[in-house]
Amino acid sequence: MPRTSDPPLFSGTAGLPGSSILEPGRNCWRVERAERAAVLVDGACYFSRLEQALRSARRSILIVGWDFDGRIRLRPDAGEASPPLGDLLRSLVDIHPELEIRILIWSIATLHAPGETLPLIAGAKWQEHARIHLRLDREHPIYAAHHQKIVCIDDSLTFAGGIDLTVERWDTRQHGAGDPLRLTPDGSAYPPVHDLQMVVDGAAAHALAELARLRWRHATGEALEPARTNFELWPGDLEPDFVGASVAIARTAPQWGDHPAINEVAALTMDMLRAARHSIYIEAQYFVSFAVGDLLARHLASHDGPDIVIVTSMTLPGAFERFVMGSNRDRLIRRMRRADRFDRLRVYHPVVPAAEGTCAVLIHAKLIIVDDVLMRVGSSNLNNRSVGLDTECDLAIEAGNADERRSIGRRRERLLAEHLGVSPDSVAQALAAEGSLARAIDVLNHNARGLRPFEAMATSGPVRPIFGTPLLDPKKPFEPLWFLRKKRKRSAGSLGPQPG
Repeated sequence: MPRTSDPPLFSGTAGLPGSSILEPGRNCWRVERAERAAVLVDGACYFSRLEQALRSARRSILIVGWDFDGRIRLRPDAGEASPPLGDLLRSLVDIHPELEIRILIWSIATLHAPGETLPLIAGAKWQEHARIHLRLDREHPIYAAHHQKIVCIDDSLTFAGGIDLTVERWDTRQHGAGDPLRLTPDGSAYPPVHDLQMVVDGAAAHALAELARLRWRHATGEALEPARTNFELWPGDLEPDFVGASVAIARTAPQWGDHPAINEVAALTMDMLRAARHSIYIEAQYFVSFAVGDLLARHLASHDGPDIVIVTSMTLPGAFERFVMGSNRDRLIRRMRRADRFDRLRVYHPVVPAAEGTCAVLIHAKLIIVDDVLMRVGSSNLNNRSVGLDTECDLAIEAGNADERRSIGRRRERLLAEHLGVSPDSVAQALAAEGSLARAIDVLNHNARGLRPFEAMATSGPVRPIFGTPLLDPKKPFEPLWFLRKKRKRSAGSLGPQPG
């Protein structure tokens, strides 16, 4: 039966003094106002809005990424009207004499990431301009990744989330199994992929630009000045999901050199999940965090806990990911299922119709929605690496009024509608009728395009992490010369107080 009461979601009421779970300095870096904010669902939606914003830039384009490939077209559906990204950037500096373009990419992308390697190392023709600067960020511990995905336009409009400007990221919401436009620059087809990015303006965009400039300074030694203009940068055809909303910026960064570890994302994730009263909706490329799983298991064991719906990838690329991430995902699902005394857990992977049955959709998104009050979109996976080894950036909104609650609820409805092959109104009606997120999905999940449960939801097997997980998916940097670092600290300490 539908729930007849709507108890407070936290110890207080969202939006009133003292009720917020967002704490700058602990589970986020800053909370800043966005005059407008929107969630961009899937690569086609993001890339088309990004191209509009890039063409409006006058002083600065600052790109921070895990990977980058200048050969991709942001609008493959537009044909020659949408040139390769590198050529587009080159044309912009030719047109606008004050425009500077800076691109900062994880150094090991040259070996690990899917984009073309040689242009990152030796450069490409489009980079042959004094105001285009591409740098590889080598300032990271062994095995750590710079995983943030941020694009700042004139320091006044910023995109952040899970989508890199590289190959195998563009797709439409239809995720058609045989979409002829879903091709790499060399003409190879790739499977459907679902992802998310947010765009913000106002003070939130300024703060994200500051974060990107700090990354640039740490990597290159060059301090950049803010580069704001008075041009309207918000994409003209984009309706904002939020107006005048407070946006939290949460980071992860490993301890490295003189820079202390930052674990805001991990704290925010746990705080959000603890706060849940009615429902938790997660989209995750990897779902292998046993700390998160154990917290969710406690919810599931409680008679008045929330429904928990997780949408994650069935197929993982590479033998290593299948062994570590796939095996631990299945073990974690079984662990949670054992705690699910009241049938409130659903763990799915999405499929779309194909000539030979169905085709799996890769989930690359990183999203958490708690009740209708908290939403987080970013680069952070639910694995150990994102706790304290990789560099991450997430954006979170905590609803402060009824309009913002409706916006968060509508976002969840639209995402589920996409995966289920139904309308958002159908999802809203099912939620109202069932009073349960899990049961609403049960009612709607009967199409060829839909959500399929993992085998681990019904099979027996191990529930503990695989042997070697702390080494294969570490929570902090691996330091083979840790004893020398400790010795240096002791020696420095013997000299008396040192400057901070």
